[in-house]
Amino acid sequence: MTSDVWLPLRADGIEGLPEGPRYLFWDGGEEYPADPADCAFYAVPYMKGPKIAIRPLAAMTSVRVVQTLSAGIDHVAPALGSLPAGVRLCNAKGVHEASTAELTLALILASLRGIPGFVTGQQREEWRSGFYPALADKSVLIVGYGSIGAAIEDRLAPFECARVVRVARSARTTERGAVRAFTDLPELLPDADVVILSTPLTEGTRGLAGAEFLARMKDDALLVNVARGAVVDTTALLAETGSGRIRAALDVTDPEPLPAGHPLWHAPGVLISPHVGGSTSAFLPRVKRLLAGQLTLFAAGEEPRNLVLTTG
Repeated sequence: MTSDVWLPLRADGIEGLPEGPRYLFWDGGEEYPADPADCAFYAVPYMKGPKIAIRPLAAMTSVRVVQTLSAGIDHVAPALGSLPAGVRLCNAKGVHEASTAELTLALILASLRGIPGFVTGQQREEWRSGFYPALADKSVLIVGYGSIGAAIEDRLAPFECARVVRVARSARTTERGAVRAFTDLPELLPDADVVILSTPLTEGTRGLAGAEFLARMKDDALLVNVARGAVVDTTALLAETGSGRIRAALDVTDPEPLPAGHPLWHAPGVLISPHVGGSTSAFLPRVKRLLAGQLTLFAAGEEPRNLVLTTG
């Protein structure tokens, strides 16, 4: 049975890899390291875009595990139909929670406390004193309460928020309290000062934050998107931010990368970071541990962790 493993990191830099498989390095280059038909475990190159991610998949006729290095799987989803039945698709749960939650808090605090304006003031040698909104006493709504949403709430805990409301695809109860269903959003949005999007991109969440969603947000509320750009309707967001009614802090945009000249760059009250939620010094040690653990299970013939779906 084939035992080729394609990795976007050099195998000699990953401690704990099991013996047996042949480890091949491929990070999206034009040339493949070997015949894709012999690949049994494919770790998808990180942040290289869907075209590169799915390019070898149709030829991977022996693949048994596809491992993304991202929390989302939307960049490989279009190619899943080309895979043989029984292929396990796994995500990188446990890799990005800390970094993404850190950036979420950074975006919230920077937006509320006026940091972009202070940077501009420093460049112009202007002393921009005054009163600015605090996160303390604010009502926060987390839309998409998976492991990243929970990590965000962990980091909100010391900031004395008035309340944190959790929303996911279906209602449930967690150690921190109730999680409401997406169907409750029309009722919940008008009370939220900060709305955080941390949901996966699926057909059910594409355009979730559209005109109706944004219109229900309270005046001067802040929308924070650390999910995927397409979760937000950009045209609707431009209309709401252009009027100055709401503000936004975006780590992801639609389109992405945001092209020069796009009106979102200069929309009032909008802070943009270039999709760096997971791209920090925390990435490599966590992703190496993930790969070593998954490949140890794979070599032993056991089920991998972080299973999202199995092709049928």
